[in-house]
Amino acid sequence: MPLFMDVHHKVDGLTAKAVAEAHQGDLETQGKHGVNYLKYWFNDQTGRVYCLVDAPSKEAAEAVHREAHGLVADEIMEVQEGS
Repeated sequence: MPLFMDVHHKVDGLTAKAVAEAHQGDLETQGKHGVNYLKYWFNDQTGRVYCLVDAPSKEAAEAVHREAHGLVADEIMEVQEGS
């Protein structure tokens, strides 16, 4: 399955707790879409969030975010893991 990185450029009011809760929502929703959210990174000062996801398509990854919490990424790009 393809691997994607999504980027949220500016999430207003971002906190560690808020991003953890959003990620939990992704985990609870992902099975319906055949998606597996793997990890996330964030910077609460800039409001940036990055999510790494195994998904059959960009659209499936986006559907999970939309349904789980409504915070749809600004960009979603296919990536390959390196060592």
